[in-house]
Amino acid sequence: MKLLSIDEIKTLTEHNEKPCVSLYMPMQKAGPEIRQNPIRFKNLIREAQARLEAMEISKNEAIELLQPAMELDTGEFWENQDQGLAIFIAPGIFRSYQLPMEFQELVVVSDRFHIKPLLYLINHDGQFYVLALSQQDLKFFAGTRSGLNEVEVENLPKSLDEALLYDETAKEGQFRIATKKGSTATSFSSSQPGAFHGQGSPDRDQHQEAILQFFHIVDAELHEKLREETAPLILAGVDYLHPIYRQANSYTNLLEQGITRRPELFQTDELHADAWEIVEPLLHESEQQAMELYQQLAGEGTGTASNDLKEIVAAAYYQRVDSLFVPVGQQIWGKFDPEAMNVDLHSELEPDDQDMLDFAAIHTIINGGKVYAVEPEKMPNQVQVAAIFRY
Repeated sequence: MKLLSIDEIKTLTEHNEKPCVSLYMPMQKAGPEIRQNPIRFKNLIREAQARLEAMEISKNEAIELLQPAMELDTGEFWENQDQGLAIFIAPGIFRSYQLPMEFQELVVVSDRFHIKPLLYLINHDGQFYVLALSQQDLKFFAGTRSGLNEVEVENLPKSLDEALLYDETAKEGQFRIATKKGSTATSFSSSQPGAFHGQGSPDRDQHQEAILQFFHIVDAELHEKLREETAPLILAGVDYLHPIYRQANSYTNLLEQGITRRPELFQTDELHADAWEIVEPLLHESEQQAMELYQQLAGEGTGTASNDLKEIVAAAYYQRVDSLFVPVGQQIWGKFDPEAMNVDLHSELEPDDQDMLDFAAIHTIINGGKVYAVEPEKMPNQVQVAAIFRY
């Protein structure tokens, strides 16, 4: 399963070689209605072709552009679907996503991809990580609302024994760190952190020191993987391992709450269910805080909050929007002229039109702002669009 990330959203928003075709359709996964999926898909392709030709693109050029999408239309493709299908086609780029969300059926042909329907999924899908700990087996997962994917991290040791290679003096309780690529194994003495000496089996404190050294190695490798990340990390493992790992941890977004069961006994779906129960409440915190701030600023009349779409479109284009609220499933068609700073809104879709809500969302994302796609009835103060400005 491919996890749709905010980085992929940014890739789509930054593609500006036109024409850009965006297709969305809900999928039937069971029952006799499943036979309608290929038919509805063909209808969307025909509509996209008609929109392209309305933009004075020749029939042959339109068919050639849409060909990668047409080639998806196979029995095997329709047998492996989720709740929604999203396809993006432009010169030099083709993306298709089978996603756990039922989209409104939609075809948009414009200068940019139409990405607003994906934002609700991103905002409420909540990327997170799970580190499943045990002395014998260690696994690292990336997850969203949809599920967990195990992630391979280069040089990440899978067990205590792999991390701490015991030498010939192991019976005396000495150990050394496993050799990593491009490095030399280092023997440890009692004067160094994590090392221990003893006659016979090491006692409990000595064993915990060995585990701590193991976790320092794990943390160092994860640090490289998570260097630019902000998603929460959840620990899964037996109780006594959690405080030991926290001593070694350097990732600032490690959550206080963890999963205290033996990870080797987990099925992946059980591990995901436990992790999602922890993560889901966190997803709404920043959205609620931004909504409260908007309401406060709008009430103060300082000019740093607005629900005027024309003002917001221009502000998003010129990097002024810090936070933006847009309604899911709604479009407001029109054009923006950056030279004249003019927004022309249309009651019906016209050739070359863009959804101005999507336009504002795209430019907010490109310029480092945050976009919240919410149900229309949950828009702050029941407005059609809302923004907090940087200045």
